[in-house]
Amino acid sequence: MRLSRLGSLHQCRLSFMRQLTRRMALEGWHFTRTAFEVDASGVGHAVYTATGPDRSYSLVAFAHDLPDHLRSDRVIAEAWDATFTLFDGVPGTEDIARLSRNVPVQEAGRISESELSLSRANRSVRLWTHVVDRLAAGQQPDAGMIAEVGYLMRTTAVYGSGKFGAADREVIAGRAEMAAPFQAEMLSVYLTRWFVRDMVEHMARMKGGARAVRLEPGLARRLGIGNSTGLGMAPFLVNHPMLVNNWILVRETALARVRALPRAAPEEIALFRDLLARSARALDHWRTEHPVQLAKLAALKADLATLLARAGTDLGRDHPWDRLITWAEGALSPEGQELLVSLVLEPYGPLVDGLGPCMAAVEEAGFRIDGAMTLAQLAALIEAHYPWALTTDWSAPAATARAWYVSEEKLEPRLGERAEEPIEPYEQPLGPGRDAARLHAALAGWPGDTTLATFLLHHPEYRHTARRVQIAAKAPYGELRDNTLAAEMLPIDMLRAKLSFFGATSFDPRSDRWIRITMFAGAPYPPELDSANADFWVYPEATA
Repeated sequence: MRLSRLGSLHQCRLSFMRQLTRRMALEGWHFTRTAFEVDASGVGHAVYTATGPDRSYSLVAFAHDLPDHLRSDRVIAEAWDATFTLFDGVPGTEDIARLSRNVPVQEAGRISESELSLSRANRSVRLWTHVVDRLAAGQQPDAGMIAEVGYLMRTTAVYGSGKFGAADREVIAGRAEMAAPFQAEMLSVYLTRWFVRDMVEHMARMKGGARAVRLEPGLARRLGIGNSTGLGMAPFLVNHPMLVNNWILVRETALARVRALPRAAPEEIALFRDLLARSARALDHWRTEHPVQLAKLAALKADLATLLARAGTDLGRDHPWDRLITWAEGALSPEGQELLVSLVLEPYGPLVDGLGPCMAAVEEAGFRIDGAMTLAQLAALIEAHYPWALTTDWSAPAATARAWYVSEEKLEPRLGERAEEPIEPYEQPLGPGRDAARLHAALAGWPGDTTLATFLLHHPEYRHTARRVQIAAKAPYGELRDNTLAAEMLPIDMLRAKLSFFGATSFDPRSDRWIRITMFAGAPYPPELDSANADFWVYPEATA
């Protein structure tokens, strides 16, 4: 749970995108475009409906004519090329009219419990223009340019779980198809990708008329949905300890199951080697200019060369996966080690896929403070779960150089420099290590048999920290074992950890505070989805 380790995680077969596509293929979901009312200037709306065994969900998309000077990836933008909501069911005429007044203005509007998500996206102008022009002229776009950019549109936010009036998580948590985390948001993005392909082909027809051609299916599948994610997502890992614990615990449980296997069947070894080779070749399409990620990619390329040689000779012995993981701990970088963890899970769907719904959590289960606990017991928990925090010199300026706060304008998390900005009075409780050390020091002046309730009556300022310590005892993977206030802390590590569980690829940090990724690149489009292509699409470039 160190940030440098979490910042090296990769997607795996338990990632939320792949859980979604596997389930939809297994259950034979049906997909239809139920409306596409977009004019020649690219303005209008469309509806895409996904129907499973028990119910339907519909993406309602609004296309806009956005002037170039208004296009921005910033969360504070007020206009976008397209806006979306995922509707619970199939919308009627009155629903479309209501949504047309609210969805295009995003935060300035209001959606209802009939909607499960709210999102928006902007074009990658250079690639969008290129693809439209080529298709309008009866030609296919340049494959190299598609590989370089990777998406025609990128989302700047996909909101769910009650935000802006959308349905709370509890409304859908009991549905089998929504049991795993973020399935509504992933479905929204998956259907958005279908809309984007239809839109670029529509604009090409409007420009080229009879000469225009459709995007070749192989090229279309290489295109994902881009995403720009900033500091707004970073505190998630701190604020949802029960949920994060379950994500990591399930992944570690899956890995433990695979490591315990006494033998690997020939077909399992063959699949692992195939996906390893495809991963190595796909690495050539991973673009970044950030120095931290460039160094990690250089190490990963060397790791994969080493791993390819090792995997060709050493998988026929007993407990091959345990041997390989143990070897990697001393031979590969963290980036290479974590990719290997993802790859060894791949041949074992029947062994690990059933764990997916266990990644959800009822956060309220950890909220009640056990006031009967003695202070001696609480101090022992801090010593067990926060040893790194107790050995940190919190008086050193570098240890608390940063402070998290919420911006007044957009109510979004921000990170400031404590010594340079007057932000300390507005600081959010996002430094659990420092707070645990403060609590431990405060307990020293009290008798060990004093109850926690008595202590908190005198010191209510420690309530949130006492709660976190008790949660850490029940959910040991729920707490970052690192200093989130340190001068050298990289928020992009927190962003990547969460995005890897979504199933994102092509991590491209643009600074230490925001990152671009690609979602569903290589996936079949909804009308093409079947059991043969529902899973390993995440390795697309190597098969092109």
